[in-house]
Amino acid sequence: MREVWRIIKYSKQLWPYYLAITVFVVILSVLNLATPFLTKGLVDGLTTHFSGGSVSFGYFIVLLLLILLANVVITLLSNLNGYLGDIMSAKLNNLLSERYFAHLMELPISYYDSEITGKITARLDRSIATISTLMQTLSNNFVQFFLTTIITLVVIAFYSWAVALLLFIIFPVYIWVTHLSSKAWQKHQGKINHQRDIGNGRFVESIAQVRVVKSFVTELRETSYFSKTRREIEKVTRGQSRQWHNYDVIRRLVLNLVFFGIYFVIIWQAFRFNYTLGTVVLLITLANQAQFPLFGSSFIIDALQRATADSKDYFEIMNKKPEIVDVEDAKNLKITQGKVSYSKVSFSYEKGQKVLHDISFTIAPGKKLALVGESGEGKSTLANLMLRFYELSGGVITIDGEDINTISQASLRKNIGVVFQEPQLFSGTLAENIKYANPKASEKDMIAAAKAANAYDFIKKLPKGFESEIGERGVKLSGGQKQRIAIARAILKNPPILILDEATSSLDSKAEHEVQQALERLMQNRTTLIIAHRLSTISNVDTIVGLRGGKVAEIGTPAELAKKRGGLYAELLKLQTISTTKAGKEQLKKFDLAG
Repeated sequence: MREVWRIIKYSKQLWPYYLAITVFVVILSVLNLATPFLTKGLVDGLTTHFSGGSVSFGYFIVLLLLILLANVVITLLSNLNGYLGDIMSAKLNNLLSERYFAHLMELPISYYDSEITGKITARLDRSIATISTLMQTLSNNFVQFFLTTIITLVVIAFYSWAVALLLFIIFPVYIWVTHLSSKAWQKHQGKINHQRDIGNGRFVESIAQVRVVKSFVTELRETSYFSKTRREIEKVTRGQSRQWHNYDVIRRLVLNLVFFGIYFVIIWQAFRFNYTLGTVVLLITLANQAQFPLFGSSFIIDALQRATADSKDYFEIMNKKPEIVDVEDAKNLKITQGKVSYSKVSFSYEKGQKVLHDISFTIAPGKKLALVGESGEGKSTLANLMLRFYELSGGVITIDGEDINTISQASLRKNIGVVFQEPQLFSGTLAENIKYANPKASEKDMIAAAKAANAYDFIKKLPKGFESEIGERGVKLSGGQKQRIAIARAILKNPPILILDEATSSLDSKAEHEVQQALERLMQNRTTLIIAHRLSTISNVDTIVGLRGGKVAEIGTPAELAKKRGGLYAELLKLQTISTTKAGKEQLKKFDLAG
C-alpha cells in the first residue's frame, strides 16, 4: 500500500474527492449491516408467530420498509460515490499526465539521447492508466469492503467470539499468501514491461519511418521483431498467471476450510439452542458479507500489483532531476550587441571521453561564423552548448559578456533562433507551424515572414492556403517547402542570434536557390553560427573556424584561410575542383559537405 499513499500524497490537491469518498464509504459500510439485522428481526418475528406468539403484521411492514429504505439509500450513495470515484480517477489521470509531460520537458537533451520515444510514450499510457484504474477501484470497492469487514467482525464478536476469531484468522493468512504472490507477480511484470517497452518503442519507430521500412522492403522483418516481443510477453505471462493462480488456490482453500469451521460453530450453537433462528441467519449473513471482500480482493490485489509494478516506471522518471537548472536569481538575457564568445570550451558526453578541447573563438555582432571539420568533430555540439542543451565540462560561453550559465534558460533560448538541417515541423496547419514561435503574431507578420522565406508563393497556390494541413512532421510538403516553413518560423521569432544547421545539400538546384535566398534574408543583421554543408555558403561568411581532433585547427576569413598552405579550408577548396569525381565526393562527405 506504500505506492497508494505515495500517489495520494502526490495528488493531495484532490483531497476534497478523497474526503467525500471516505465519508460515503463509512456511511455505506454501516448501511450494509442494516439488512442482516432487519432480516434477523423478520426471521425472529416469524418464528414467534409460528410458535403461537403475538406479532402484528405491521411489525413486518415496518421492517420491510426499513430494508427498502436502506437499499434505496445504498443504491443512491453507492452510485454517487462511484461517480465521484470516476471523476477523481479522470482528474488524477490528467494530473499525473500533465506532470509527466511537464517534467519530460524539463529533462535535458542528454536524456532523450539515450531513450526511445516509444518507451517514453508507453510508460505514460501504461503507468498512468494503471494508477488511475487502481485509485478508481479502491475508491469504489476496496475501502468500503475493508470498513464493512471490520464493522462486521466487531458485530459478530458480540454474538460469538469463536466465529469472529475464525474470521479474523483468515486475514493474516490471506495477506501473507497475497504478499508472496505479489512479489512473484511483480518479478514477472518487470520482465513484461521491459519487453513491452522494447516492442512499443520499435512499433513507434517503424510507423514514424514507414517510408524507410517500405523502401527497404523490411515489413516482414519489423513485424517479426514486434511479434517476437509479444510472444516473449505471452511466455512470461503464462508463468506469471500459473504462479498467481497457484497462490490463489491456497488462499481459497484456506477460506473454504475456515468457513466450514464457521458454519459448524453456528449450527452447533443453534443445535444446542444457544441461538435463535434469526441469530443463525444474522451470523451466516454477516460471515458471508465478510467473505465477499476476500473473494473480490483478487481483482483489487491484481490492480494493486499492476499499479505497484507500473508506478515504479512513472516515479522513476519523475524522480530524475534535470541536470541543467537555472542558478538562483538567474538574470534574463538582454541582447545589446549580440557578441558571442567561446573561451576555452571543453565538453565530454561521458567521463573521460572529451569531444571538445579548449575551443575559443568569437562571433562579432551581426557577423557570420562557419564551423567546418570532419563528421564527429563537434560542430553540432558547439551549437547545442550555446543553447545549454548540455553543460560545459570546462570553459565559458558568453553573450554580450554575460556567462550563459548565469542567465535563465528561457530568456537565453528566446534570443536564439535555430534552423535545423532536417526541418522539424508539427502536424497541423502551415499557419500554426509558422506562428509556433509567436502564436499571437498577426496575419500580416505571418505573411511577411512567409514572403521573406520564399514560402508565400507555394502556400497561396494551395487550396486552403495557410490553413492547409501538412501531416505528421510535414509529410505533405517537399524538402524545400518544409525548410522554407522552418525559416519563416525563425524569421517570425526575430531572434538577434541565429544557429544555422544548413539544409540545402539534399535539395534540388531550384529548391536550394530558393532556400539559400531565404537564409540570406534570415541572416541579415544577426549574429550567426553556421554549421556548413555547402562550400558556396562558406565563402560568404565573415569567419571560418576549422576543427580537427576536437580542437581549433585554424581561424580566419575565407580569403585568409584560402592562402594557408596545408590548411583545412584550403584543402576543402582543392576538393571543390574535383567534387564531380567519386573520390572528391567521398572526401567532401567526410566533412558533411556538398560541392
